[in-house]
Amino acid sequence: MVACSQTVTGTAQRAESEAVDATRSYGYVDDRCGLLDDSSVQETLGAAEVTRPYSGAVCQYILARRSGSGSSTTIDVTFSWFETGELERERRLAEARGAVITEFDVERHKAFSARRDTTGAACSVTAAAGTGVLSWWVQMRGQRTGDPCAEAQKLMAATLQSDL
Repeated sequence: MVACSQTVTGTAQRAESEAVDATRSYGYVDDRCGLLDDSSVQETLGAAEVTRPYSGAVCQYILARRSGSGSSTTIDVTFSWFETGELERERRLAEARGAVITEFDVERHKAFSARRDTTGAACSVTAAAGTGVLSWWVQMRGQRTGDPCAEAQKLMAATLQSDL
């Protein structure tokens, strides 16, 4: 058996996703926000009820999640899309507001979470998409426990999977 090899210099770099469609609109269209309809948001977060009081470039949701004991947790959710935003700018703004930043990839898109608990456990996940940025913000109203970053990341993954 004969084999050959070649040594190259440099540092390995992770392949980055090219925009599926740089002109894709993630805004409010066909009664969906971020490519997700209300039932998808409700199912993703395991909520019993969902209300969307506002829709546009920013969409707001209020969800109710019931626990086994019968109590209910109110979850506030906001989706936003900046058609020409920059991920680095959004990260700097979140840091300036005192958020704890964690960087990662979601569906092969660069992203970060920004955790900042002010009026409840809250976190946003922001990802680069096309020529702009998408954000999902989740707050467990009045709660100090829970993982709103995981919830926001689920919504972002669902949005970016819808983009495929």
